[in-house]
Amino acid sequence: MKIGKVPENVLKRSVFRQIRNRCEGVDSGAGAGRDFCGFSLAEKERMVSCVQEAPIAIEEEEFCCQDRTEVFMTIRELILKCVNNLAAGGAKPVAVLLVLMLPAHTEEAQIRAIMGKAEETCRELSMEIAGGQTRITGAVNWPLAVVTGFAKAPETECHIRKTAEPGQDILLSKWIGLQGTAVTAKRNHQKLLERYPSYLVEEAEGFGRYLSVLPEAEAAVRAGVSAMHDASEGGILGALWELAEAAGCGLEVDMRKLPLRQETVEVCECCNVNPYELLSGGCLVMTAWDGNRLAAALAAEGIPAAVVGKVTEGNERILVNRDEIRYLDRPQRDEIYART
Repeated sequence: MKIGKVPENVLKRSVFRQIRNRCEGVDSGAGAGRDFCGFSLAEKERMVSCVQEAPIAIEEEEFCCQDRTEVFMTIRELILKCVNNLAAGGAKPVAVLLVLMLPAHTEEAQIRAIMGKAEETCRELSMEIAGGQTRITGAVNWPLAVVTGFAKAPETECHIRKTAEPGQDILLSKWIGLQGTAVTAKRNHQKLLERYPSYLVEEAEGFGRYLSVLPEAEAAVRAGVSAMHDASEGGILGALWELAEAAGCGLEVDMRKLPLRQETVEVCECCNVNPYELLSGGCLVMTAWDGNRLAAALAAEGIPAAVVGKVTEGNERILVNRDEIRYLDRPQRDEIYART
C-alpha cells in the first residue's frame, strides 16, 4: 500500500466493518470522519484510561519466528494487557481506541485479520472499539499497534489510588509465568517435543487462554481487596517490586508458595529460563487485610489464589526459601528477551 492514511474504501471495508457497537455510554464510535468519541458517565463515576503499545504478529508462525530481542504480541494479547491494567484499578473496561502503524508491504487481508481478531477480543470482554487510526508508514518495518483503553468505576470501587499497607497479606491469582510459558513453548516447539510428550507442550502453548485478569479483579473488588497490580514484563519478581515501590513499603514473600504450573517448570528447565522473571500476564497481585478470606472468595468463583507473603514496614523486600533469605532486586530484563 502507499504511504499515508489507509484509503477510505479499505478503511470502511476492512476496519469499520469489523467493529460492532455494544456498550451503553459510548457516544459516536468509530467511523469515517469521526475524529473523537464521547463517553457518558453517571454521577460519582470515574473514567480510567491506560495506553499500551507493541509490535504485533498477525499469524502464529510469524509470532514464533520474530527477533527475540523484541516482544511481539498478537493484537489480542495487547488488548488484554491494556485491559488488565484497567481491571487492576478496580474499573470495568468499556472501550478501546486502536492505532495501527503498518509497513508499506501490508496487504488488505492482513488489516482485516488484525481488526477481526481485535473485534473478537473486545466482544469476549463486552467492550467495543470506539475509534483510532490506521496508517501505512515507511517508519516501521513491522506492524505496530497502540491500544488506549477506557474503563469506568464508581468512586467507591475505583482502586487507582489505593496502595498496599504494612500488615496486609499478599496474594496471587492463578499462576506465575503463564504468558512467558506460552511464548517460550511456541518458540521452542520442536526442542520441547524431543523431551516431553506432545500433550504437555500443547498445554503450555495454550496458556494464552488464561491472560485476562478481569474475573479475579471484579471478584476481588466485591470481596474487599485493598490494592491490585497485574503482573507482566519482568515476571512476578518485577511485579512484587513494583507493588512495594508504589506503596513505599517492604515485603516478605515465601518463594515456595508462589503458584507454578508443572508445564511452566518443565518448559523453563528445558529452555534454561527463570520462571520468576518471566512474562507473567494473567496473574493478578493483590493485598488484603484478610488474605485467606479473599482467597476463599476467589475460589468460590472458580479462580485459584494463594497467599504468598506479607507487606511490611520499611523498605526491605525479602524473599524466603526455606532457610535461605535474600533481598529482592530491582526488576531485571525479562527472561523472554534473554534466553527464549
